[in-house]
Amino acid sequence: MRFLYILFFTFLISAFILPSSGHAIDESMPYIHVDLWKNELYLLNGHKVVKSFSISPGTDHKQTPIGHFKVIYKAKNWGGGFGTRWLGLNVPWGDFGIHGTNKPWLVGTKVSSGCIRMKNSDVEELYELVPVGTPVHINGPIMGSGDAEYKRLSKNSKGVLVYLVQMRLKAAGYYDEDVNGIFDSKTERAVKEFQKDEGIPITGGISKRDYIHLGLLE
Repeated sequence: MRFLYILFFTFLISAFILPSSGHAIDESMPYIHVDLWKNELYLLNGHKVVKSFSISPGTDHKQTPIGHFKVIYKAKNWGGGFGTRWLGLNVPWGDFGIHGTNKPWLVGTKVSSGCIRMKNSDVEELYELVPVGTPVHINGPIMGSGDAEYKRLSKNSKGVLVYLVQMRLKAAGYYDEDVNGIFDSKTERAVKEFQKDEGIPITGGISKRDYIHLGLLE
């Protein structure tokens, strides 16, 4: 659990410079705040809560992205598991959005594959209130609420942990590509260069030892 807290606070510090939304949220304008600790979505205008809704986020194995994003696409009547409305987000490492559901009785529990589910009536109301471009701030435990203390990363891994590793590598001068949360060949090459300079086994992947050398774990 020590690792979870270190990474969580590291993310809170770094979240203000993550480029996924293009800029930090302007809290004087309407925006969406998603609290994965409480499974709640809030529509705010400035510091005033305009609406609040219960949601279903992803499971610990298929987690909802955390960070600052924005709505980039809106659609109606997707049907099935996506319900009656879709609000797509600009998450760089996958297709994630806020949408309805055909299983409203599960809203409030962690059952999705990473998207944010809402009751159809709720997402229909939200859909009418937020335009494309609306900022979305998602906050919660970056490793889920399970017992895992760290996750091994390797080529093709995706998510916030990859994002943090790329940022550390970039700050140290090993990675000069876009920080996108996708563990590709360029990320693997940067990891190997870092491991070589640190005098640790050159695997190209990230384990507990590598988190320590990157300063993400004590």
